[in-house]
Amino acid sequence: MAKLQNKIDFTLIFEVQNANPNGDPLNGNRPRTNIEDLGEVSDVCLKRKIRNRLLQSGENIFVQSQDDNIDDCQSLSERFDKFLKDNNLKAGKNMSATDLTNIRNAINEKWLDVRSFGQVFALKAFTGFSLGIRGAVSIQPAFSIDNVDIESIQITKSVNSDVTDTGNKSSDTMGTKHRVSYALYRTNGSINPHFAEKNHFTQEDAEKIKNALATIFENDMSSARPEGSMRVVKLYWWEHNSPSGDIPSVDLFDSVTIKKNENIEIPTKLGDYTITICGDSRVKLQKVVDKQ
Repeated sequence: MAKLQNKIDFTLIFEVQNANPNGDPLNGNRPRTNIEDLGEVSDVCLKRKIRNRLLQSGENIFVQSQDDNIDDCQSLSERFDKFLKDNNLKAGKNMSATDLTNIRNAINEKWLDVRSFGQVFALKAFTGFSLGIRGAVSIQPAFSIDNVDIESIQITKSVNSDVTDTGNKSSDTMGTKHRVSYALYRTNGSINPHFAEKNHFTQEDAEKIKNALATIFENDMSSARPEGSMRVVKLYWWEHNSPSGDIPSVDLFDSVTIKKNENIEIPTKLGDYTITICGDSRVKLQKVVDKQ
């Protein structure tokens, strides 16, 4: 495994069409928006989708969703206890510093999502403390380029759920579905070699994250996100020539501009935007996905 020696930055741009990219449970599951009415997809949601893609490709993932659970463990605590038993590791209030180091190293060796995004192990296996691991990969929430237009539709059931005392059909259950008509979102992220070295995060791991980002919406269909309603249109991947980076990350992110075309009031497709990037010879730029 090759050591990750140099900093990496990336920008991901994706489009949403007639889908709910990230529902807000505190707002009736309407698509998330910020105070400026820009659409938002939380970093937690993006990490969940990356974890799912890694899990589907055969990687060991600690924070598995219930829908994609592959090891029959019903909780993080159960999964961790099984991990300790399988590796003959000892945890608890009487554990030594060597025991803790061995557990930390085994965790990083086992689970790609932990060495990528970090994890706080506040589990019953530890008594009186928690084990925190800081990940090598950071990713920002995604925000839409323009204000989002949210449509809400009423739904009813067309079958009889229960037989009533009178023999009549039971009352229809009303519901509401929300969706974004069309929007272009972007997020930025980085991979830090300093934390990568501590977590044994490798160059090969970085490639796996890149591939997961490029295919982040594959096998992610649902009633709220029908197949084809969300897709990646751009993935810019910068590889620096030093661990601390040759250019500030914010300057690289700012080099990607997304502008609405003239005479376009309400964008309805990718062609209503122009996306440009200013290259810099000090860093290696790879356009992993480039659609327009």
